[in-house]
Amino acid sequence: MTDKKRTILHAIDTTGPGGAETVFLDIAQQLQLADYDNLAIIKGAGWVEDQLKLRGIRYHIVKPHGFLSIPYYFQLYQLIRRENIALIHAHLLGSTLTYSILSLFTRLPLIATLHGRVDINPNERFVAIKQTIMRMGVDKLIAVSRDLANYIENRGLFPRKAIDVIYNGVDQQRYTQPAAASLKSQLNIPADAILIGSLGNIRPAKNYETLIAAVGLLKNPRLHFIIAGHKKKDLMEKLETQMQALGVTAQLHFIGFYDNTPDFLAQLDMFVLCSSSEGFSIATIEAMAAGLPVIATRCGGPEEILQHLTTGYLIPTEMPDQLAAAIQHLQSDRALAAQLASAGQAHMRNTFSLSAMLQAYQQHYQRLLNN
Repeated sequence: MTDKKRTILHAIDTTGPGGAETVFLDIAQQLQLADYDNLAIIKGAGWVEDQLKLRGIRYHIVKPHGFLSIPYYFQLYQLIRRENIALIHAHLLGSTLTYSILSLFTRLPLIATLHGRVDINPNERFVAIKQTIMRMGVDKLIAVSRDLANYIENRGLFPRKAIDVIYNGVDQQRYTQPAAASLKSQLNIPADAILIGSLGNIRPAKNYETLIAAVGLLKNPRLHFIIAGHKKKDLMEKLETQMQALGVTAQLHFIGFYDNTPDFLAQLDMFVLCSSSEGFSIATIEAMAAGLPVIATRCGGPEEILQHLTTGYLIPTEMPDQLAAAIQHLQSDRALAAQLASAGQAHMRNTFSLSAMLQAYQQHYQRLLNN
């Protein structure tokens, strides 16, 4: 051990952009405890590393060598000793499992945050062994919604009393600036078009098939749909085939990853979340922070974020006709759309602020460090 300041270690096992990664970065950057340094551990290059550099967060890359690889765990153990780690905060399943093992050896307190149902895969290899290791190693498990906490309990991973719920938060001030770019110009969209956006990487749980089918039902060429998120080739090919079959290719714009979420949202007239499953949905509260009317599916997290026809518009999952009807309803009733946007923004500010999230985590940090 050294006599330098003790350190809180923040770990995540993914490298690309996403809601969990944004929360990981916000906590590592902004949750500062007196007499403690912060250090991030990631598994490789990518968007997360770029953000760590941009935000000035000290970090190390430690590449994994497979489940229960002794050289990998020994490398992490040496780093923990060298950096005088006092507490570990792991995000997502992979890091939670890795640091559960290390916590058992080092006797260090471990907080683990799970961000979605994908973290609780009952078909995972050695699932019983992994769950046992996590129950032994994790001191406090955090779920990002009550729905996710109940799902974790029902899967037998942790008892409900051992799980705390901390909603993800965003800095509302970042979402009040005017747009600096012009998607309409870049995409050759008419100036009088209505822009409806979605935000999320192209993967099965985002269920963009439902959005495409809804666009086919609307038959309104003034509506243009902008989807920002990393593209997955095989899934994009299926979506493109669906768009061509419905004749809506000109109205749907999959623009790939957009590195300025506030700027993207500032250019929209409405926001749609069409997912089949969400642990929470940070994109939804970002859209609320931007003052947009939000339509979201009842897919887990959104039911705890929005109140139907009060702060947003909730619809069932995988129902293109109801999504089309909701879009048409808010498009034709501008007063209702404005009312939902205003109430949603106020609710976001009071309930899903970055400061509220940081304060909740800080309480857990201090309790474990004091113990």
